[in-house]
Amino acid sequence: MAFSFRQTDIIELARQRGKVTVEGLARHFGVTLQTIRRDLTELAEAGALERVHGGAMPPARVSNIGYAERRALNAGAKDAIARRCAEAIPNGCSLFLNIGTSTEAVARALLRHRKLLVITNNLNIANILVANPEAEILLAGGLLRRSDGGLTGALTSALIEQFKVDYAVIGCSALDRDGDLLDYDLQEVSVSQTILRQARTACLVADASKFERSAPVRIASLSEIDHFFTDRPPPPPLDTRCRDWGTGVVIA
Repeated sequence: MAFSFRQTDIIELARQRGKVTVEGLARHFGVTLQTIRRDLTELAEAGALERVHGGAMPPARVSNIGYAERRALNAGAKDAIARRCAEAIPNGCSLFLNIGTSTEAVARALLRHRKLLVITNNLNIANILVANPEAEILLAGGLLRRSDGGLTGALTSALIEQFKVDYAVIGCSALDRDGDLLDYDLQEVSVSQTILRQARTACLVADASKFERSAPVRIASLSEIDHFFTDRPPPPPLDTRCRDWGTGVVIA
């Protein structure tokens, strides 16, 4: 199917933002709500987008989107979330940072912290924190994933098991409505589970678009997370569950 210029722009906006709304697109393009609904219907029928209540989003996948695309996705929200997370991490502590563009944003927000021990399985995070002379960096070796600089596998988990740190800061690819943290790569998930076991305080950094996505592998539940840093409140039923679980939700 040949898409119009506007429809092509809608697809790109959905990829950048994770979700687009009918009202937001109508304002953006200066057209009627009916015109946008027609565009979204045609794009959904062609498989380019998936219709959701009030708008559309990129179609569900069984593999993650590309690294460069993920880095650009909701970049402003990720930076705001990262700053709030960094505010909760004191100087002089030890922490894990796992694979992901959200945790990379946290690394950038920690560049002024002092006397940190940071353990990571993310080459990008190690490279970011090189700019902080007061951060001691330990890279957990393993199988290198060239697409995003992640290190995974049994060797990575074995090294992490040698430590007990103050904080674990992890990301995820999707958040299920029942509070499960989801990802795509089984080996990456295994490493993230090890990180959570070896930390005294568990933190999740994830923007609200993760509630509109799905992934096949379960990492953990929000009930196992101490602090959830995000940019919008979770859906009402899950927000109530977080309070019942004692999971602190911090809105950036």
